[in-house]
Amino acid sequence: MNDKSRQTSPFEDVPDDVADSARWLRPDMVVEVEYAELTDQGILRHAVFKGVREDKEGRMVKLEKQPENPDNTTTVLGVMISNADRVVFPDAGCTKGDIVGYYEKASDRMLGLAGSRPVSLLRCPDGRDGDCFFQKHAGKGFPDGIDTMDLKESSGKTEPYMVINRRAGFVAAAQMGTIEFHTWGSRKDMLEKPDRLVFDLDPDEGLSFSDVKEAAEAIRALLDRVVLDCVPMVTGGKGVHVIVPLRRTAGWETVSVFSRTVASYLASKEPERYVATMSKAKRKNRIFIDWLRNDRGSTAIAPYSVRARKGAPVAIPVSWKELAGLEAANVFDMGEALKRFDKPCPLDSIPARQSISLDVVDKLEHFMGS
Repeated sequence: MNDKSRQTSPFEDVPDDVADSARWLRPDMVVEVEYAELTDQGILRHAVFKGVREDKEGRMVKLEKQPENPDNTTTVLGVMISNADRVVFPDAGCTKGDIVGYYEKASDRMLGLAGSRPVSLLRCPDGRDGDCFFQKHAGKGFPDGIDTMDLKESSGKTEPYMVINRRAGFVAAAQMGTIEFHTWGSRKDMLEKPDRLVFDLDPDEGLSFSDVKEAAEAIRALLDRVVLDCVPMVTGGKGVHVIVPLRRTAGWETVSVFSRTVASYLASKEPERYVATMSKAKRKNRIFIDWLRNDRGSTAIAPYSVRARKGAPVAIPVSWKELAGLEAANVFDMGEALKRFDKPCPLDSIPARQSISLDVVDKLEHFMGS
């Protein structure tokens, strides 16, 4: 290999983290590499080296481009869908076309609940059993259905975040291999004023779903004492989200401190059942009341999003009465989810007139001190 080495990079632009450890070769060796996609910096994502191609010369190699009109394409909501027959969930026999079809039908409802918010995507281009990755920043060549907005992060750096403003955005994301949608708790027009509060109940291994339902009811009872209504959502995994719709008056700090106080209070009253810290050691045989979903920049699974889990379950908002009769948090598949679109969403049952006001905070402090 020494005769092929060189001191300088043969490329015009190389990211610093790559250049610091790179060993450069003359660009006349050809290798075969499989990869999921090109990033917006032109870097191969999830690349796998397959071997040296001694049958080809370097000058013969060109970047492959997707055919403009491949044979197995269809159009959904104006979005060109390729490889619709690719299996995404082998255990459920669910294809990319099934995912696209679901999001086409769910797009109206999801647009009202998850639209106009910064969104992160869980993408699985090779299916659920392949490599999956989260993406929150928009990339070059993204489809028109997915819009962007520039947001300043805690580091002070401004980055382009994805936002879905139209039905086609959910389908366009599915075309890119997206299974899950995770959204901020605020909308782009009032980014610093969240319109929801979420308690994510995450049970330790071995705990039953009955334990989770009891935790949800405990949060509901406490919130009722401070006159806040809430709605449960089974997540499609093991847990439940208790969602509090809010009028957009309080900022992130107020909402975050309130949710942390509620979680910490319950954990202090029943430490053998609940914990309000992420520490794995402290979560043994307990339910983690995750209040961290209420920080600026944090996300929660979007209502009616498919989950990248066995059986392709869907996150579904339910009534408290319905929750009491459910046996697990992953009982709804895409077919069951679609049947629910003929009825109002439980999240719409609470008008967003309530807020984390001084009166609510006073009620909480009085209750905890009594």
